[in-house]
Amino acid sequence: MRRKLNQNNDSFYEIFSDMALLMLAAFIFLFALILINAQLQGSGHVRDSADEIDQLKESLAKSEKKNEALQREVEALAGTDLHQQMEKIMESAGIKSDKSKRDFDMFVEGLRNLPGTDLHLVVDATGSMHGVTTFLIPVLRVIAIRSGKHLSAISWYADRHTGTYTGSMGEMFDQLMQNAPFIGADETIGHTFEEITKTSPAPSAYMLIGDEPPTDTVYYRSIPSPVFTLPLGTSNNASTVSSYKKIANETGGQMLKLKFQ
Repeated sequence: MRRKLNQNNDSFYEIFSDMALLMLAAFIFLFALILINAQLQGSGHVRDSADEIDQLKESLAKSEKKNEALQREVEALAGTDLHQQMEKIMESAGIKSDKSKRDFDMFVEGLRNLPGTDLHLVVDATGSMHGVTTFLIPVLRVIAIRSGKHLSAISWYADRHTGTYTGSMGEMFDQLMQNAPFIGADETIGHTFEEITKTSPAPSAYMLIGDEPPTDTVYYRSIPSPVFTLPLGTSNNASTVSSYKKIANETGGQMLKLKFQ
């Protein structure tokens, strides 16, 4: 198995190297074509160099075709690797049994079927979540990818403070890891939704992630979009599950319970 995996990795890097070389060759061809055209315009010997230009164009066309074929090959390899990675990530979050996988698929399908394209994550950044986010982020990536939604914003909350990040998915997760406090003890979810609804456009859905119930009042009717909730933790977090289930039900969302191994 290890030998097969190494072979796949080797072929992937060989293809990537070939693509890089072809791109460099294409750039050289284009640069040569520009130089020849410039010389022709200066000297006026257009007919004498017409064959040379045609040869360059033909070589460039062949290079582009080969590059496209390599790109398709890379995408196929990357797609296989991505699927395997997603399966491992789901297992790490306790999604192993047939029932848990069905629950996960229903959760993702519920997101996918919502009108609109934007998804806004809302993440608990109190002290109890310190260290959990490292394992959580890959799961959130899988959900965003499989739902087909565009991750438009990530907000964190702790002790009546909140912050919101926008940009690419990678940039937002980096900012969350670097700038969210992950200290404090008050899960002020109600206050957070009041703030983010004032400062950020209403998405297709919010996705709320945390391991403790709210410590303040949540005004469900003031939340403009469905809230899909992800309560984290162990079997002892009945109050969290109950609170998150109510938030989802009252806003038209769904709940999926995660338990990291």
